[in-house]
Formats: sequence, C-alpha cells, structure tokens
Amino acid sequence: MTCAWAASTPEYVLYHDQEWGRPVTDDTGLYERLSLEAFQSGLSWLTILRKRENFRRAFDGFDPAKVAAYTERDVARLMADASIVRNRSKIEAAVANARAALDLPGGVARLIWGFADPDAPAPRTPADVPAVTEGSKGLAKALKKAGFRFVGPTTAYALMQACGLVNDHVSGCPARPFSGPGAISPL
Repeated sequence: MTCAWAASTPEYVLYHDQEWGRPVTDDTGLYERLSLEAFQSGLSWLTILRKRENFRRAFDGFDPAKVAAYTERDVARLMADASIVRNRSKIEAAVANARAALDLPGGVARLIWGFADPDAPAPRTPADVPAVTEGSKGLAKALKKAGFRFVGPTTAYALMQACGLVNDHVSGCPARPFSGPGAISPL
C-alpha cells in the first residue's frame, strides 16, 4: 500500500517513490529542502515541487555560500522572477538562513541530523502521521537560536519527513524500506 497522498498527481508519485523520506545528509541538500519548506508555508507542496527547478536556477543551486553573499539587488531580482514564489519575507529568510548555515560549527547537516528519530513508530494510516512532534519543536528552536527564520515546528517536521530524519511512509508502503534514518539502498 503506497502512501495515499502520493497517488494524486504524477509529480507526487515520482517525488514519493524516488525522494520523499530518503536521507539527505549534505549541507547544500538540507539548506535547499529547508528553503523550499519555508517557501511552501501557506501553499501547496505541489506548487513548490513544480517550481523547484526554477528555484534552483534562481538561487544558484542553493549553494549556501553563494546565497549568503546576496545583496538587496539579488532580492530585487528574485522578487521580479515570476517563475518562483515571490514573497519578500521568504526570500530574505532564505538569504539569512544561508548565512546562518555557514555560521554553524560542523554545518547545518550536523545540527539537523541531531534530531533524527529512528525509533518513531511506523504510521498505519495517514491519520497516524503527526504535523508536529517534540523533535520538530526542538529542531525549530535550535534553528531559530542559530539565526534561522521561517522554521516553525510544522516546517521543521516537514523537513524531517522529506529528508529522512523520520520515516512517515505508512506500513506496507513499498518506499518505506528505502526511507528514514535506517534506510537501505535500493537495488
């Protein structure tokens, strides 16, 4: 049984089957996912997924060092780019978050993966999947303390799900063995 949410669009099927819940352990990958989760706030994830390549182009591949060097001119350029979500607060947060990521001793991956929950129970149904956990509250608090913005507990939990810090594929989902902190590599 595949996760029910994944069957609604071809983009979701591909995202679910090949990416969602698979461990992301590098700073650039986690900074990208954190940025996209923040841009998603108040919107459909499908909107962000469909614009992801545009975001990658506009934000220099989400290279934290490049984005951290952005100036007000870059913010204006991004605000004029109709191919991404044009929200000044979210754009400015992405720049501030790149700077905060670079300031972290050991990198953003080290901080984020400190909140992995390999013992989270497998959800049996979509109703068993939480929107917020104690771990996501702790992660949001740690990120905010480090200077990150747009990182509340719900956004932090979505990041944890997407990047494999928890495994919220429902029991019996074919993607479950390849997801979460204890994931195995697919053949």
